[in-house]
Amino acid sequence: MRKVCLVFCLLFLCFIHASAQIAVKGETIWTMAGENILNGVVLINSSGKIEAVGPASQIKIPADYKMISAKVVTPGLIDAHSVIGLSGYLNQPHDQMQVDQSSPIQPELRAIDAYNPEEKLIEWVRQYGVTTVHTGHAPAALVSGQTMIAKTFGRTIDEVTLVPTAMIAVTLGEAALAQQGRSPGTRAKEAAMIRSELVKAQSYGSKPDSSRDIRQEMWQKVLRREIPLLVTAHKAHDIMTALRIAKEFNIRIILDGASESYLLINEIKQAGVPVIIHPTMYRAGGDAENLSMETAAKLKAAGILVALQSGYETYVPKTRVVLFEAAIAAANGLSQRDALATITIDAAQILGIADRVGSIEVGKDGDLALYDGDPFEYTTHCIGTIVNGRIASDTVR
Repeated sequence: MRKVCLVFCLLFLCFIHASAQIAVKGETIWTMAGENILNGVVLINSSGKIEAVGPASQIKIPADYKMISAKVVTPGLIDAHSVIGLSGYLNQPHDQMQVDQSSPIQPELRAIDAYNPEEKLIEWVRQYGVTTVHTGHAPAALVSGQTMIAKTFGRTIDEVTLVPTAMIAVTLGEAALAQQGRSPGTRAKEAAMIRSELVKAQSYGSKPDSSRDIRQEMWQKVLRREIPLLVTAHKAHDIMTALRIAKEFNIRIILDGASESYLLINEIKQAGVPVIIHPTMYRAGGDAENLSMETAAKLKAAGILVALQSGYETYVPKTRVVLFEAAIAAANGLSQRDALATITIDAAQILGIADRVGSIEVGKDGDLALYDGDPFEYTTHCIGTIVNGRIASDTVR
């Protein structure tokens, strides 16, 4: 009997982790790739890819497909910047891996070496429809380390990782200043230290007998424009410093936080730099004292590519939910579609993963969020989340 039970359990585990053939019917489907589809269907094949999407009257559902229904279906949500997976829900030293204070500059620290795919916070946001996170080292040091992009469902780091090294996290402003006479002690020192690292990397490897330096290798990837810097800067003068350094070295950057970016709309647009705005409900204080809930709408209206994030804060609870942040942005100037775009297709474009996620289109990953009403209404629940064609959550939130 014990053997029978063991076999059953093993078969059950294999079943729940296998991709099924799924048909999702939605009264409204926000594809984010065109007009909404009313009374539509999304078919996901056994490879976890979207094989068809359209009106129910035009799509034949195979008899062996598992049927799921929802009032509203959206692409799986994308958190454009978080620290979950490195920062844990217990808020204790053993699950707080988002920043190493031993040195102000550590671009060699890999997020995938610290990411825990089974962290409870990942499960929590997944239950609200978040299927992809851009996460990594926190904006709490001048150069805290690397970021990565991962799906929110899977048992191992290899299974969940979309992009192992997405960006290098840089912070300009108060959060990067060191204490007790250590560097950097001023904003000028912050900028000088970044410039110094980039100058050193320009000549790295020029000597045939030079030893390998994994820190310089990362800076060289930045100089070759292979990966961008994710620059967290809230004050207008710190944002200008970031734009100035990017121009000096012809490197790619993405602005993060950017509380006072509404003061520099022309400069940011001219530089062609996208912005991952602070959470809409972020606490106003410190460098972020002049934040506005209307910033996302103002940047969007100016034609700047914008995404929203859950962000990083040192207090409990350890993560926000981007669905709620987008809902408040929709109440402060963004249209419903544009607000949803900040956590779907626009976020995917900024992160360079729009070929995989961010919209409901044939050939893309089978990532969907299912709701029993308008996703931005307080009384609405997320009733299901599908990641790579697998039912990752059926908890009602």
